[in-house]
Amino acid sequence: MNTLVTEPQAIDICFKNDIMWVNLADGRQLGVPLAYFPRLMNATDADREKYIISGGGVGLHWDDLDEDIRVASLLAGVGDRCHQVA
Repeated sequence: MNTLVTEPQAIDICFKNDIMWVNLADGRQLGVPLAYFPRLMNATDADREKYIISGGGVGLHWDDLDEDIRVASLLAGVGDRCHQVA
């Protein structure tokens, strides 16, 4: 049996009520609390909107905030490993 496995790919993101919504290429939408990512939670709305979808959709990047997030990590429930969420 041959199974093709691809990484999930983001096509768009938006922010509403302290949630980052990530739209995936396969039609799913993932909501992630900003509390998982303190740099995003503490950023201005304008800074949050300055993102780049990188690697063909497998990553999210904010240059001004020094934040990089893998889409696969979001699906696995992994938050910012540099900051502990209480």
